[in-house]
Amino acid sequence: MGEKLINHSELYLAMANATTIQVSAELKKTLEKRKIVDAESYEEVIWDLLEDTMELSEETKRDIAKSEADFKAGRFITHEQLKKELGLK
Repeated sequence: MGEKLINHSELYLAMANATTIQVSAELKKTLEKRKIVDAESYEEVIWDLLEDTMELSEETKRDIAKSEADFKAGRFITHEQLKKELGLK
């Protein structure tokens, strides 16, 4: 997850709209294990989990369909080919 910059007024609004939830110690440990970095908030971890269940946008669905068609038509290169092309091998 990339670094996010936030200005003070947005931070205040975010804090003003925050709420507290109660979770078991077991769930807290599970959420902690899912953190990508220690500084990641539990909110970010929960959003990442929810993202997997959210509906894809129409644009994303079209992009996926196009990518699948490109793959089936052979319009792709392997990781090995890319590394060679970039001089990494």
